[in-house]
Amino acid sequence: MHRSVLSAALVLLALGGVLIGGADASEQYPTRPITLVNPFPPGGLADLTGRPLASALERLLKQPVVIANKSGAAGAVGMQSVAIAKPDGYTLLISVPAISLLPEVDAIFSRPSTFTRDQFVGVARLNADPTILVVNADMPWKTLKDVLDDAGRRPGEIIFSSSGPYGASHVPMEMLLQAAGGLRMRHLPTAGGGPAVTAVLGGHAQLWCSPPAVASPHLKSGKLRALAASGARRHPAFPDVPTMKELGYEVEYYLWTALFVPKNVPPAVVRVLRDATRQAVQDPEFRNAMEKIQTPIAYQDADEFNVWWAEDARRLAAVVKRIGRVEEK
Repeated sequence: MHRSVLSAALVLLALGGVLIGGADASEQYPTRPITLVNPFPPGGLADLTGRPLASALERLLKQPVVIANKSGAAGAVGMQSVAIAKPDGYTLLISVPAISLLPEVDAIFSRPSTFTRDQFVGVARLNADPTILVVNADMPWKTLKDVLDDAGRRPGEIIFSSSGPYGASHVPMEMLLQAAGGLRMRHLPTAGGGPAVTAVLGGHAQLWCSPPAVASPHLKSGKLRALAASGARRHPAFPDVPTMKELGYEVEYYLWTALFVPKNVPPAVVRVLRDATRQAVQDPEFRNAMEKIQTPIAYQDADEFNVWWAEDARRLAAVVKRIGRVEEK
C-alpha cells in the first residue's frame, strides 16, 4: 500500500515536472534565431520597414532576427510560406495590404486561394501612409490633370508600374483611373516596390503610386516628381502635394505595414512578440530609420490592429470587386 502511494506520488511529480518544463519552455522563447519573411524584393516599403524592425527586435529578444526575401506572385509566395509554417513563433511575416487583397483577387478569378487571412494573426501595425503618385521627372506633366488629360487623348499608351497585379500600389492607381471616368493606361506589374520605382526611373514606365518611403530619395534628387497623394489629408512630409480628393477625384487609400504570425502560435509566444514590437517602435534607431524615409509610425497593438485590419480588408474587398477582372494589356 505504502509502495503504491509512493509510486503514484512519483508519477504525479514527474508529470508536474513535464508541465512546468513546458511552461518554462514557452516563457524562455526565443531560444534560437527567428526568420522574418518579406514577401517582396528589397527596396519596397515592407523591406524598408522590416530591416530596422528586425534589428530592434534582435536587440530586445537577444536572438538573431533574419530577413528572408521570398518574393513572387505579388507577395503570395512568401505569404503562403508563412501561412503553412510551423506555428512556433520562429517564422514571422511583414506585409502590406496585399495580404488582404490577394485572396479577394483569387475569388474574382474563381481560382483556389493561395492563402487566406484567417491563417494569420496580426502582432502589430507599424505604419500607415497614403501613396504618392509620382512621375519620371523627364515627363512633361506638371499636374495630375496633365497626366489624366493625356491619358484621355491616348488610351492605353501611358504606362504605370506597380508592385504586382492587384498589389498594394496597383489598387490605388486603378481607383484613380475609375474615379477619372474609366480612363485606360497600360499596366506594367513588377515583383515589388523596388523594381516598380526602378521601372519608372529607367523609363520603362512613366508613373506609379509609390509608398512615400520608396519615392522620397528620388523626389529629393529630382529624378521623380510628385503630383498627388491618396490620403484624406496632405502628407506631413509632402505638404505641397495635393490630395486626389482635393483635385476632384474620390480616392482615399493607405499603404500600411504590419507584423504577422501564423495562427495557432501559442498565446505566450505572441505576448512576447507583442511586447517586443511595442518596444521596438520606440527604439531610437527604428524611429530614425522611419524618419529618414519620411514614414510616420502609426503603431497599433494586436487587439486594436486585428479589429482595424478586418475592417480595412472589408473595404479593400469592395474595391477589388468594383475593379473586377483587370486583364493585362
